[in-house]
This record gives sequence, structure tokens and C-alpha cells, in this order.
Amino acid sequence: MTGKNIVQKILEAHDISEKKVEEYKPGDPVFVKVDQCITQDATGTMAWLEFEAIGIPDIKVPLAVSYIDHNTLQTDFRNADDHQFLRAIAAKKGAILSRPGNGIIHQVHLENFAAPGKILLGSDSHTPTAGGVGSMAIGVGGLVIATTMAGEPFELKYPMVIKVHLKGKLRKPWVTAMDVILELLKMKGVRGGRKAIFEYSGPGVKDLTAPERATITNMGAELGATTSIFPSDELTQHFLKAQGRENDYSPLEADKDAVYDEIIEIDLSKLEPNVALPHSPGSVVSIRELVERTPIESIVKNMPEKVHADIKEHVERLYSRELQVDQVCIGSCTNASYLALATAASVMKGQVVAQHISLTVSPGSKNVVTQIAREGLLADILETGARMLECTCGPCIGMGQTPNTNSISCRTFNRNFFGRSGEKSAGTYLMSATSAALIAIKGKFVDPLQEKDIKPEIFSEPEQFITSKNMFIYPSKDAKERAAVAIVKGPNIIDCPINDPLADQITGSVLLKTGDDITTDDIMMAGAQVLPLRSNIPAIAQFVFNPVDNTFVKRALDLNPQHKRRVFIIVGGSNYGQGSSREHAAIAPMWLGLGAVIAKSIARIHRDNLIQWGMLPLEFSDENIYDKIDQSDVLTIKNLVQLKEGISEIEVENTTKGFIFATNVNLSFKEIEMLKQGGALPLVKAKVRNQQVNN
Repeated sequence: MTGKNIVQKILEAHDISEKKVEEYKPGDPVFVKVDQCITQDATGTMAWLEFEAIGIPDIKVPLAVSYIDHNTLQTDFRNADDHQFLRAIAAKKGAILSRPGNGIIHQVHLENFAAPGKILLGSDSHTPTAGGVGSMAIGVGGLVIATTMAGEPFELKYPMVIKVHLKGKLRKPWVTAMDVILELLKMKGVRGGRKAIFEYSGPGVKDLTAPERATITNMGAELGATTSIFPSDELTQHFLKAQGRENDYSPLEADKDAVYDEIIEIDLSKLEPNVALPHSPGSVVSIRELVERTPIESIVKNMPEKVHADIKEHVERLYSRELQVDQVCIGSCTNASYLALATAASVMKGQVVAQHISLTVSPGSKNVVTQIAREGLLADILETGARMLECTCGPCIGMGQTPNTNSISCRTFNRNFFGRSGEKSAGTYLMSATSAALIAIKGKFVDPLQEKDIKPEIFSEPEQFITSKNMFIYPSKDAKERAAVAIVKGPNIIDCPINDPLADQITGSVLLKTGDDITTDDIMMAGAQVLPLRSNIPAIAQFVFNPVDNTFVKRALDLNPQHKRRVFIIVGGSNYGQGSSREHAAIAPMWLGLGAVIAKSIARIHRDNLIQWGMLPLEFSDENIYDKIDQSDVLTIKNLVQLKEGISEIEVENTTKGFIFATNVNLSFKEIEMLKQGGALPLVKAKVRNQQVNN
């Protein structure tokens, strides 16, 4: 019998079945108990509305934390009303609330609650951040969070496990953890982690502190991975002790003879400062290549053809402007820890931001700000001419700091999707905090490894972090006090819609045919205009597919003025629905009349969200059929009563062109029941009602 990897050990400890972990094969459903659930206001308002609709008095998981960190610009009543609702529902149902200004969900949870060996679900795709301390942290849709908090086990498709063996040491301070994950994205691309968990190991792990590991696991989401995880060792223990949580520490590592589906090796000592080019986190080159004016043909030769045009346009613009940059934004849940900001501050110390540069810094948490302020590092940042923003997601999700027309923006964030910054003509480049700080001073792209004048410090973790808890609101332990809390819903908070039960067949026209790598940002955009509508599905549905096809909503409403269910179909390419966990990319199209998505492949979270809301996620059995289908073709998906556990082959007829083709879907028994009922909400509500009647 072979040893177990970290993933297997955690799953074995949480599996509610009697099956041995070694008996599973990739794709098999695994049902596990969950230790922690986290939400943020952009997705969490709907998740808590869903939990309320289930109709139980209290959460049934050991820990639930509701964070407010996305929609903090109070430009009108809508965000404020959402926050009022979230504060009340947390107090009533037994969750902890993290108030606006406490910090970004993933940084704050890493500091305060994440622990080795725990299974953590979050209604945000960057929940894997907690993998930096050995949590199995998975991003899911809000309805999964709601049903899990109601006591349902979490269903996970048994993953492939990819071992990333790290050796050597980073050339700090210029080469950072951000450069490690960018290197992996260069190697694997945005589809390279589908159906997999990345597990890090090797002597190079000892060169990375827990927050640096968290940078890597955070951006592992861009690989399409289920999650990423590091072992829990003495560096994990140091971090938890410094946060005042040494009792949360437990050692966790893979057995020496553990088996993996794939092994990747990265020599940290050979890495350079990297950058992801517009408009994909997977379009990675070294900064040196840009500084050396590497021909664009050489830059794109190993990248998917789809991104060539974007890269060509933006790199040509960069070269024509002598590498000059307009904006630099440091922060986000990826690079806003104490270590990231301290090192960036040492780059800025005694310097002045270039006159044409707008530099902003958004720390990851209030405690991080307090720490760098007490150590004088905040002054080093501010004296350069940097603008300090609130401890929120901010520019990363298009909430402020939109770059100017045709500009070049360097950001330390995890995504640079088309239009995500708020300006479609801008080019967004992703990099480490140290590289971004240097560029802000120099005013243009420079190779950090060739820098002679600025010599940043190499920081170690403090022996004691600032650990203030004064921005958390803890629920009463008295059930009667919780029950007495009144829930107030402003006019923008609308109860969540419900899908119809699945019929034997679906007939609908192809309202949209997309290309590869369509993101959830493409389906349901972020930004200051749209995010306040997350608790109002009819309103937010007016923006579906706006970045891709601004006629989509009008065509959907013309086709379906009565908002009937399952009247049209979307056909997609590979990796349809990559990116954010936002379930609104499923709910809003459902409200407009979406019945099914047929694609070459569908990203994990979006696939699950479609099922959670009662829609079919089908994949072509033969990808060549994709080319034979045109937008406006009428398709009939047949014999849905025959759905079975495992892989079902579903026949689809193109009645416009007169041919039949096969699709497939891999479903568990529970997923079939969800589809038949019209989604997870009606299924779990019925289950709760039956339990209440029987009791």
C-alpha cells in the first residue's frame, strides 16, 4: 500500500462515506463535511438570501464568516442596504461579520481563522489563498455555501493531484512568490489545472513564508485548479504563533511514497521577475524580455493563438511608448500582506513617483496597515506620492481607479481580463509588488535584476503581528437573542429566483456562440456600475454578456419577454466560464431564459453553478461539431429523463440544419436530483420541510 499525499489525507479525514480514499478515481463524487464557510458582500448577499430561503434558524457549520470588502463605495443606498442586511443576517444566524475596512476576505481570513487540515469553502474563487497554511480551501458558488451552512455535505469531484516540486531559493527581494505562480502559469496556462489540485513540496518550500505561499495558492485559481495547498511546517507554525493562534497549528505533509498524477519541478533560483500581458493571467513573459524589446513573434510563439491579437496590440503600444507606464496599483488579495508591502515600501523609500504615474496602494487588512504604520513603512510609501486606498478589493474588481484611455496599467493583482479594470482600451499587466514599485519610481518598465541604484530590503516575518479583532462582530451565544434580530431589506434586495423542474427535453435557439476561455467577467461583468446590483437579479441581468455582445440582453428579452425558463441555449468553446466564482453568471442568464450550455469544456465552478441553478452543462463528445453550429440554430436536447449517475450521453438535434450530435455530462445522484427539482434551493428546501414535519 502506497503512502498518501496531503489532499488524500484531508479528504480521508472529512469523507462522510465508508469508502477508502484510495478507491476513488478522478471524477468520482466525494461527499465531505466542511469546517469553515466564508462569503464576501458581492457574492455573499445572495448567498445569505439563499440561506434565509432554506428556512432554518442557525448555521450548521463550525465557523462562518461574512466579509464586507468588495462593495464599499457608498455612492447611494444600495451597498449600504446590503451591508445592513449582512450585519443583521449574520447576527441572526450565528455568523461572524467582518466590517468594511477590516480588510480583504482572503488576507483577513488567513490572519485570523485559516488552519492546517481544514476544509474551507468560500463564495469567491480566490478562497484557495488559505492553502498557504495547509487548508483545503475551495471557491464555490453562493448556493453551495448556503446549502453547506444548512448542513448539506459538500460534493467534490475527486481531483487529480499535481505535485509541484520546488528547489533552490528565490533571488530576493526582486524575485518573489508572485513570480513563482506566474512561472507556473507560463508553463501550464489558464486551463492547465482543470480538475486538479496543486500540492507544493520540496526543499524550496522552506524559502517561502506562509503569506508568500498564500500568494501562490491565491493565484493558482487562474490555472483553473480546484485549489492549491502547501504542507504545514515550522514556517506555518511561526506565522500562526505570530498571529496569536499557535493552538491552530498542526503538522501536515505528504508521505514520502505518496503518488501523484503529475509532477512539475521549478528551480526557484532560476526564476526572473515575470509579468502577465493583457488580457490573460496565462500570457506570461519575463520583464527582461519586454525591456530587451523581444520581437512580438517570439513572445507569443508558445501562447494560445486566441491571445495573439491582444498581446500584439498592447506590446506594440508599450514598445512605441518607450516602455512608459501610466498607472501602478499595488495591493489585492494576492499581494497585500505585510511582507509584500514592507518590501515595496523599501523600494520606494526616499524616492518620488514618476510625474506621469498614478500610484495607489490598497493594503490587505487593517492590521497590515497598522503594522507598517508603526514601523514607519507607511510613511515611506506616502512620501513618494503614492495614494493610499481603503483595505478592500478596490481596483482589482473595477471599483475605482479606472485607468485612462489607451493606457498601460501595472497591477499586482490576479486577473487582467478584458475590461475588468473598467476601461476596455487599457492594457493591464500583472506583476509582483516589488516590480510594480520599481516601475512606479522609474516611470517605465525596467528589469529589476539590472537595477543598480535602488536596493530594497529583505524582510522577515515579525515575531508578533498586530492582531486586533475590533472590526469583527461576533454573534450572541444566546439563541433567543439571535432569533429576536430583525432583518431589514432595502428596495434593491430582491428574493432569489427559482428555476423550473427539468423537463424531458429542452428546445431553444442558440442565442450566443462564444469562443474559447470566456470568463465569468465576460458573462457577468464586475465594476462600480454593476456590483451594487448583486442582490437584485432582474436589474443585474440587464448586463449579461455586455463585454462580449451588448445586443445579447435585448435579443434575450425579445425572445422571452415573459421570462420563461429554458428558452435558449449558449454554445461555448474550451474553458467556458473560467475565472470568478460569481454565481450571478449562472443566475442572471437563467432569469433571462437560459436552459443549457453546450461547450467544448466548462470550468469547474461555473459548471457547478449551472447545475446548482438547474441548468445543464453539456460538453461536446466530438469538439468538431462546434464548428457546424451557428448562432440562431434551433437545438433540441432529448431524453433528459434518462440522466444517470456517472457519464450520460445526451443526444442533441440541430433542427435548423438537420443533424444529430452527442454530448456528455458527468453527474452524481445528487446533481441529477438538483436538475430534476430545478436546482439546489428547491431540493434542500424540500428536504428541510420534510425533516421539520418528521420532527
